[in-house]
Amino acid sequence: MFYEGIERHSGLFSEYTELRVQENRTCRVGLLNGDVQGNGSSVKGGVSARVHKDGVWGFASVPGRETEAIGRVVASATGNARFLAGREKRDLGRLPRRAATASHDLSTTKPRKSQKDLVDFARALDAYVLSKGKGLMTRSISLACLDMEKTLLTSDGSRSSSLVPRTILYVAASTEASGGGSVEFYDVYGGRGQFEDVFGDPAALYRDLDDLLERLAKKAEGIYPEAGLREAVLGPDLAGILAHEAIGHTVEADLVLGGSVAADFMGRKVASELVTLVDFAHTALGVTCPRPVWVDDEGTEARDAVLIEEGVLRSYMHNKESAAHFGVAPTGNARAFEFSDEPLIRMRNTAILPGKSKLAELIASVDEGYYFVRPSNGQADSTSEFMFGITEGYEIKKGRLGRALRDTTVSGVAFDMLKTVTALSDDMSWMCGGMCGKKQMIPVGMGGPAVRCRITVGGR
Repeated sequence: MFYEGIERHSGLFSEYTELRVQENRTCRVGLLNGDVQGNGSSVKGGVSARVHKDGVWGFASVPGRETEAIGRVVASATGNARFLAGREKRDLGRLPRRAATASHDLSTTKPRKSQKDLVDFARALDAYVLSKGKGLMTRSISLACLDMEKTLLTSDGSRSSSLVPRTILYVAASTEASGGGSVEFYDVYGGRGQFEDVFGDPAALYRDLDDLLERLAKKAEGIYPEAGLREAVLGPDLAGILAHEAIGHTVEADLVLGGSVAADFMGRKVASELVTLVDFAHTALGVTCPRPVWVDDEGTEARDAVLIEEGVLRSYMHNKESAAHFGVAPTGNARAFEFSDEPLIRMRNTAILPGKSKLAELIASVDEGYYFVRPSNGQADSTSEFMFGITEGYEIKKGRLGRALRDTTVSGVAFDMLKTVTALSDDMSWMCGGMCGKKQMIPVGMGGPAVRCRITVGGR
């Protein structure tokens, strides 16, 4: 960790100050049809300081971790804060201050693999897909590793350090569809941890790749759904992206202040009483979350934010400034992706809590509808209106799964659609590889159970 060299600069803090030293280490390998398209690694790190004075923030950052840079960046941020405070005059009072201390290092204890080892791993997977896939038009393998290491010191006594790694493998293949054209299918594997803890022998993934190719073949023979408002079962990945994109962003306090529809809904019913939605800090249902945050990038102890409780909107996600505005405690949702980024209110691990039904029961209860499993891209806005692409789905006929679906879309207004929820499965899972792009990319967790509801389906 980076404590050495930053603690002795606490004497420079003349105003409320946050000092952060951060390093992001990445490596990537990409294969397309067996050819290496990407193979590299990078390290990006530096020091940043943020100073609060009379309701405004001054920020400064410099690359590198030299000790003398720390003094310069604190002085620059302090000067920026004083300059702005002398002109804007918008003192909002004292920020919430509650010292937090934590240290978490999730790096592997195993010997590290070389970049060549990662390329060889990807080549082995590609060779297997090629040997098993029949009539493939394209195939791609992408491996991405990210280690985020941070040390934070604040003038109100917070001390935190963390190293949280993530390793994500993306495998995709396409083939000719019946009737012409092509279809593509993909899957994502991995999650929290460095490569050595997440993956081992490539053969351990062969069964998953067999399943991917089988589902691709079914999709090639698939049909287009009938457009309109339909009864559907959404798989956990769909529940996760719905929780994050369509609901989560509307209840980030900075977006609430910017005009989100959630500003008018506090304390009101916005979903079925079956729905409880939480942005978890670091642990969910006794298990460490995909992107755990113990202390956020303002030095606030991270705690779970219960956003919707039994259908009623109960809270927003806050940083220190928004918490002061609303007169509540900060939730520890201030996060920054790179050393040069200012912390913003961001989600951490957002999920709908499981219910009491089995997935098989949800499907069996639908006479005619669809089971949507895997989303692609999507979008939502501050009204909670959303549209998500669907790359894997199946028709449901008389309570049984039928033919696979071609690519389609689902859409709606989340705060209306959630009121149609009639059942949730009793288990939940997290999407692999979630990223959020609110002004700066950052890893997030999103998940949930299977959800039975009514949703608008796109047609051909």
